[in-house]
Amino acid sequence: MLEQKIYTVRELTNYIRTILEADTKLANVWIKGEISNFKMHSSGHLYFTLKDSDAAIKCVMFRSRGAKIKFRPEDGMEVIAKGYISIYERMGQYQLYVEEMDPFGLGELYMAYEQLKAKLQEEGLFDVQKKKPLPPVPSKVAVITSPTGAAIRDVLNVLNRRFPGIYILFVPAVVQGAEAPRSIVKALNTVNKHGAAEVILLVRGGGSIEELWGFNSEEVARAVAASEIPVITGVGHETDFTIVDFVADRRAPTPSAAAEIAVPVKKDLLLSVERCSRMIKALTARHIRERRTKLDKVTSSRVIQKPDNLLNEYRLSLDYNEQRLSSAVNMVLTSYKSRFEAAAGKLDALSPLRILARGYAICRKNNEIIGDVKLVEVGDDVEVILRKGSLICQVNKRRGDLAWKKN
Repeated sequence: MLEQKIYTVRELTNYIRTILEADTKLANVWIKGEISNFKMHSSGHLYFTLKDSDAAIKCVMFRSRGAKIKFRPEDGMEVIAKGYISIYERMGQYQLYVEEMDPFGLGELYMAYEQLKAKLQEEGLFDVQKKKPLPPVPSKVAVITSPTGAAIRDVLNVLNRRFPGIYILFVPAVVQGAEAPRSIVKALNTVNKHGAAEVILLVRGGGSIEELWGFNSEEVARAVAASEIPVITGVGHETDFTIVDFVADRRAPTPSAAAEIAVPVKKDLLLSVERCSRMIKALTARHIRERRTKLDKVTSSRVIQKPDNLLNEYRLSLDYNEQRLSSAVNMVLTSYKSRFEAAAGKLDALSPLRILARGYAICRKNNEIIGDVKLVEVGDDVEVILRKGSLICQVNKRRGDLAWKKN
């Protein structure tokens, strides 16, 4: 019996890996599937599974490869992945080591564009309320673009034609290729740091989506949003829309249009100022004429010409009012005097003194008037008040009611 070789797990795994890696078909394979269980590790490596209705395969994409894809992989996304098949020895499972990956049925750049646009829009970077107002007549304009492109010539021609003598700060930047985002961000930060302009034109001429891709960069979009100086974008042609166009304070269809938005026509502005000046002078002259007419009318009035006449009228009016007041006071005093005399007469008629004057007397006991014989006893001392003087008497006898006889 032949001796059977016994493999260790490691040896077997290495053997299988050698077989897989030796297969030329598996060394450069394209696989279409749906992403699931997607995870980006803190190391930057991407881990996910590609599956269809019948099978699944584990996948890994190392950071150096994953950094080159322009879209963000998500669960449920259908993709085409290129790579090689090998075994992950520790887990003893075969997997696809992905080197390239593209969305299936949709261009990679377009998907990346839509994903970033949705992300920034959700964060509110496109909100109209966050747009900064443009200065109506800026004294300094910064232009960020390539020094060799047609955009800079077009912008300078428009600015100098519309507003000759305006201060233009040209900030060169790379506007195409891998270095474009970093270069554009640096230019924006430089202008903001030194406050070198009142408005920024971020422009470049037309091109393919790949050539304009630097303006779809997230870092450029955030730099535009963070700019304290208003930014006008003019990227590509009228039909081209980049991410920075949505973030900018104003979007122009072309570089030349951006320059037209940035500054007014100086000649038209001067004409407008001249018209306003003429209007102000005309209104001022009319106002002076109206005031002079009123002044002439006032100075020619009788009051100004003969002020004594007005004083005499006031004197007559004062004398007349004084007479009316004196007459009214006399009438009131006379009325109150008559009413007082009538009231005094009524009081005098009711006065006890008038009764005493007619021969009657008032009898009091202990300073209280006696109106009934029952209030005194025989032997009591009483006081009899007469018209003149009083008598102190002692009661000797009481009698009942008297019947008064008519004379």
